[in-house]
Amino acid sequence: MEQPRFIIAVVLSFGVFLIWNYFFVDKNQVKKIEEKTEVQQTVKTEAPIADMAAKAPEKKVYQESSAQQNNIPRVIKIKTPNYSVDIDEKGAAIKSFVLSKYKETVNSDSPNKEIIPKELERGTVITGFAGQSVPGLESAVFTSDIKSELVEISEGEKEVLFYWKSENGIVIEKKYSFSSGTYMMGLAVKVINGSSEPIKDSLVVSLNSYYPETKSEAGFEGPSALLNNSLEQVPLKDIEDKGVYTGTLKWLSVQDRYFMSSLIPKIPVETKMRLFLKDKGFLEAQYVNPQKEIQPGAQEQVEFNLFFGPKSFKLLKSLGHDLNLAINFGWFDFLAKPFLYFMNFLYGFIPNYGVAIILLTVVTKIIFWPLGSKSYKSMNEMKKIQPLLAEIKEKYGNDKKRMNEEVMGLYKTYKINPLGGCLPMVAQIPVFFALYRMLYETIELRHAPFLFWIKDLSAPDRLFQFAFSVPFMEPPYGIPVLTIIMGATMFIQQKMTPAVGDPTQAKMMMILPFVFTVIFVNFSAGLVLYWLINNVLSILQQYIISRKAA
Repeated sequence: MEQPRFIIAVVLSFGVFLIWNYFFVDKNQVKKIEEKTEVQQTVKTEAPIADMAAKAPEKKVYQESSAQQNNIPRVIKIKTPNYSVDIDEKGAAIKSFVLSKYKETVNSDSPNKEIIPKELERGTVITGFAGQSVPGLESAVFTSDIKSELVEISEGEKEVLFYWKSENGIVIEKKYSFSSGTYMMGLAVKVINGSSEPIKDSLVVSLNSYYPETKSEAGFEGPSALLNNSLEQVPLKDIEDKGVYTGTLKWLSVQDRYFMSSLIPKIPVETKMRLFLKDKGFLEAQYVNPQKEIQPGAQEQVEFNLFFGPKSFKLLKSLGHDLNLAINFGWFDFLAKPFLYFMNFLYGFIPNYGVAIILLTVVTKIIFWPLGSKSYKSMNEMKKIQPLLAEIKEKYGNDKKRMNEEVMGLYKTYKINPLGGCLPMVAQIPVFFALYRMLYETIELRHAPFLFWIKDLSAPDRLFQFAFSVPFMEPPYGIPVLTIIMGATMFIQQKMTPAVGDPTQAKMMMILPFVFTVIFVNFSAGLVLYWLINNVLSILQQYIISRKAA
């Protein structure tokens, strides 16, 4: 009895609903609700598809373009406020990297600085496999995901994707990331195994450079790496004997006097650095990733940072990854780095690096003043006992043992240290070499003007330009005014120094100013300026000590 009543109630309720819907509900409102529901359903359905297409656009991205089919690569130019980079679709390699804030020469009409040597036909940031397991990759023409050949980035970031698909379905992606406010770039290399066979190999990313045979040996140029938290600088002449280095590689770099290119894995791992120095100075520095096995249908991605730019200690330190360790001034780096800090500190108050070098020299001289005073006093005392030394030599000239005993006794009586005059020179040797390397390699002095004819403190000073060569002088040829003045101050200092010992030896010492002038003629003006100011201060100190002793 209850079930028929339930059925009748349901039928009556449904009838009431139909009558109400027909006579009382606004049909336009129902239509709007239905349209809104349909749109929401469409968005919910299509959004994941669009997202998937952005992440893995298999059908659209990996089809061969006409450029790839015809082997006609384009060059994509990316411009930011700091640099302009050209990426060739052949190999998706960097062919040009021009710095916007640095010039090739000191001349006002000079073009901007190009980091990539023009001799590198393939460019740099080359991708491959150690076992060459992907045929055709070495000569591959990639396809870019952008239509324009010029990308300008005035603010924010931009990614540019390059891809190549092999005949058996293996896809190689190289995705570069650029930012408007930094020299640091991103690089993601992805391998998608669309073939029917597994890939078991080591992915290789190479930095290439070119070093002519006439390269200067004054500072380090060549490949370097931060290996097991220790800086490894490999001289070019040593690559043939040892070209493989193993360990946890934090970064790999190739550098010249003022600029460097670096490959920085985002996750440092135990791996290899392989170096090849080919004929005529072509260097290839390879970052060899650990071997991986990529099964059919699987993929593997390795991510890096790239730095192409100036070897500015402050800049490299701000970028992290211990990139600042790439700047090393040799044995006396522990002295050179504080000198660099202090010179830049002074430059912050007086924006002239020539003045900063003068003030740095004055402070250094003040530190060594007590030692210098002791040396000059020792020289004056040695001068006073010269007659007594001559008598001992004449009296015991045939008996060397007795003569040495008498001389030592004379020193002891007058409390003279015969080596006292040499100590300041010995103490200044580390300072000189530290300043030499620092002033030679620091990019702050590159094209930094001083006064008058000195327009570049990193280059030799030359007044006028000669069309003919000058003995002992490297081009450009001209009058090395600052160097000549420095040699004159050395001559004055030598004349003021009390003659000690053999007269023949004293005459030989007078030749030193000329020898130093010839040596310094090709040194940077900044280093010559330091030595000149140091000589002037030494003359002043020597004069003061001599007046007191008189």
